[in-house]
Amino acid sequence: MKNFRTYVERLPSVEKPKRHVHFREKFLWTSVILLLYFFLCNVPIFGLSPESIDIFAAYRALFAGASGSILALGIAPIVTAGIVLQLLVGAGIIKLDLTNPEDRATYQQLQRLLVILMILVEAAAQIGGRMLLPDKNLAEVLGVSLSVISFLIFVQLVIGGFLIVYMDEVVSKWGIGSGVSLFILASVSQAIMVGLFNWITPPNSELPAGIFPRLFYIATNYPADFLLSGDGLIYLMVEGGILALITTIFIIILVIFFEGTRIEVPLAHAAVRGVRARFPIKLIYASVLPMIFVRAFQITIVSFGAMLYYRGITIFGDYVEGVPVSGIMFYLSPINGPHDWVPSLFKARGAAFAAVPDWAILLHLILDATILILGGIIFSIFWVQTSGMDARTVASQIARSGLRIPGFRKNPIVLERLFERYIPKTTVIGGALIGFLTLVASMLGTVGGVGGTGLLLAVSISYRFYEQLLREQVAEMHPLIRRMLGESV
Repeated sequence: MKNFRTYVERLPSVEKPKRHVHFREKFLWTSVILLLYFFLCNVPIFGLSPESIDIFAAYRALFAGASGSILALGIAPIVTAGIVLQLLVGAGIIKLDLTNPEDRATYQQLQRLLVILMILVEAAAQIGGRMLLPDKNLAEVLGVSLSVISFLIFVQLVIGGFLIVYMDEVVSKWGIGSGVSLFILASVSQAIMVGLFNWITPPNSELPAGIFPRLFYIATNYPADFLLSGDGLIYLMVEGGILALITTIFIIILVIFFEGTRIEVPLAHAAVRGVRARFPIKLIYASVLPMIFVRAFQITIVSFGAMLYYRGITIFGDYVEGVPVSGIMFYLSPINGPHDWVPSLFKARGAAFAAVPDWAILLHLILDATILILGGIIFSIFWVQTSGMDARTVASQIARSGLRIPGFRKNPIVLERLFERYIPKTTVIGGALIGFLTLVASMLGTVGGVGGTGLLLAVSISYRFYEQLLREQVAEMHPLIRRMLGESV
């Protein structure tokens, strides 16, 4: 492993700052990367055919990518690499003790290498699976073969994937928070704003895309007696988007409430009398980021099935416009609104959907609920272990920082036993709770089609970003406060 780490460390990376980075500088770096992200999302892939299929269209906000742009892969390679590595370590195939700092550093280096491999694999898979097609007219104009245009598309996807990785490193080392969180928040926020105010009517639809223009259209084109009837109210709630709007507001309030629910362990500085702090153990201790691993795991499997289907391999299920309607892929696919689990709404989507029996639709819902709740628990446990949030690591960090818990000896073992009372329990409860909230949001729908996972991530990231901004401002007040609130705590 030491030889491996030496090799991986030679890969180009963003250098860590060797000095204290002031808050204004961190904020500037974060703002610049955010603007660069939005700019790159509008840089189209050269040579891409309009007939290309975007298998991640329903999950763009979650993966922080943009269809047809050089950032089409988004953060999918980073997330997929994290899933694969966590499963390998959790199954014992790669033997690493993540409570050991050296093994945790090796884990991070492994993840970095795996992200690079995933960028290459996912870019090649989308082209080889005939999802991203080369433009025939461009090939004729340039006088080259379609394989040359496909190679150019591959190169652009890889460049975009590497840009996301290095932009994430810049934010993580020189900015505020992490780049992945920043990109998810930006993507989801943009999708919500578009989902509220977009007045453009999509193809094959009579209603505008945005909720407010849609409600205005319904109010001016449908009679009042229909809208006040039972069918009219259901139409307003589902097709009008009122249900999605209510769900979005409700989930935002709940996540903010749960983020503020915590147990605070009092801390005192051993060398400076009167200096006190608190270590918060939140109800959602592992945050909602592990939920992205659960959904990404499902999406990766279903997308792989779509690639096989469009290559003529149909044993895993049939697809209609990128949506599975039969086979194992149908049962593993995520729920993305009432149209995916209410039989009447599901079957109204077309002949292929109408052929699905009611019991299959119900089983699909039950399996998705099981995956979300159990997956939330499992990946929360993995996340706590791999991110250094477990009881042993937290106790060691507090002991090294010069802080102690009043009434307890300054001994990492004693502190570890205290944190063992709370951290494992809150990890499991928080993981199950986030899985349940994701299920509710996914069943009822969300504004902009961001999905339950995307909405929960955006709210949680916003809340934690606000906390981190306050923390950074406090840390600027005095070097001692900065050391107490730094990475060692």
